[in-house]
Amino acid sequence: MEAEVISEEQKQRAFDSLHSLPFARMMGMQLVDLQVDEAVIRMEMRDELRQPSGVLHGGVTATLIDTAMAFAVITRLGEHEKASTIDLTVHYLRPHISGTFTCTARVVRAGKRIFTVSADVVNDKEKLIATAVSTYTKV
Repeated sequence: MEAEVISEEQKQRAFDSLHSLPFARMMGMQLVDLQVDEAVIRMEMRDELRQPSGVLHGGVTATLIDTAMAFAVITRLGEHEKASTIDLTVHYLRPHISGTFTCTARVVRAGKRIFTVSADVVNDKEKLIATAVSTYTKV
């Protein structure tokens, strides 16, 4: 898809898609925005997402990042195309204890089969919690 703008219908389908996934619902993911090459997903901190020391579990952060990245990549795929993560590198920069945290993922480069994607996760004070880079491939 080479469209310059994501239609409201496409945004609604993406919203419905994320919110129909049991795992995403269990995690509490909410699609905030979707544009060509960019997806924004937010979560609210709760006790089930904490690791033993009381801060946000790194696996939750990585899952949020991977999901937001996938939605950013989807904006570059045709209706019946699919993509899968090849690799994901996450740098954890600051612990998160309470409130919302939001991931913004952006397609950095879209090749014929390979996509390079970056993401930042910030807390509700816009402080950077984590940053990541990933590659996806069409499957």
